[in-house]
Amino acid sequence: MEKTNNKTIYGVAYGAAIAAVYTVLTMVFAPISFGPVQFRISEILCVLPFFTPAAVPGLFVGCFLSNLLCGAAGLDIVFGSLATLIGAVGSFYLGKKSKWLVAVPPILANTVIIPWVLRFAYGSQDLIPFAMLTVGIGEVLAIGVLGNLLLLTLERYRNFIFHRNYA
Repeated sequence: MEKTNNKTIYGVAYGAAIAAVYTVLTMVFAPISFGPVQFRISEILCVLPFFTPAAVPGLFVGCFLSNLLCGAAGLDIVFGSLATLIGAVGSFYLGKKSKWLVAVPPILANTVIIPWVLRFAYGSQDLIPFAMLTVGIGEVLAIGVLGNLLLLTLERYRNFIFHRNYA
């Protein structure tokens, strides 16, 4: 029973820490974190489901809080957060097959969903395919490039950071 409680406590703590870091990074880099051409530095954390399932709710809560605290539109708070959740769940499952697939679900989820959010929540006049291109480029740079660099770095310290008995 005690091990289960410790695992739950560690999972909640990891998730909360990830949510906090995601929120802080988004707020610190707010000028480039929002809009049709965005580069959300906090998206590098979308590779963390490879290391711990606690990252899935952590990323969702972090995105939700970031959008809420930065004054995003209601549709963005809901659907932007759902896009992050879909991407995180996909990363968790695809990461079991290959670490090189971890970045794919968040890139796809955000590239497909966020342009519609920009259109309906903010009245963006950009054509959806163009918005998918601009959002997709930002996601590829943030998650595909920087996120994979983070993944490779964290992989070296996996047992220290993500204690194998709890993460």
